Amino acid sequence: MDKAQLSAAKTKLLAELDEIKNADKLGEDGQATVTLDQQSVGRLSRMDALQQQAMSQATARRRNARRGRIEAALIRIEEDEFGYCLDCGDEIAPARLDVDLTTPKCVSCATG
Repeated sequence: MDKAQLSAAKTKLLAELDEIKNADKLGEDGQATVTLDQQSVGRLSRMDALQQQAMSQATARRRNARRGRIEAALIRIEEDEFGYCLDCGDEIAPARLDVDLTTPKCVSCATG
């Protein structure tokens, strides 16, 4: 990859990282502990709240995993290793990076 492509990739990754941070702020309320108050909330309402909480927590885990992949890709850009397979060192196909900039492996190594 040339410097312009690396710069564009870095810009996209940083923008996605900002989106994740904003989504984290919005999702904090959904992860709050569901209180057990039988007087104000019925059993079905509480079950629904617990389900919403579980879904919010799962979404947060996916965002954290994605954040880790983005941060790893940004480190590879800084270390001039972006676009190369972590296992074999070969260049990752540009079409594969177009699909996901955080891809750390070439097709051969990823499929085993």
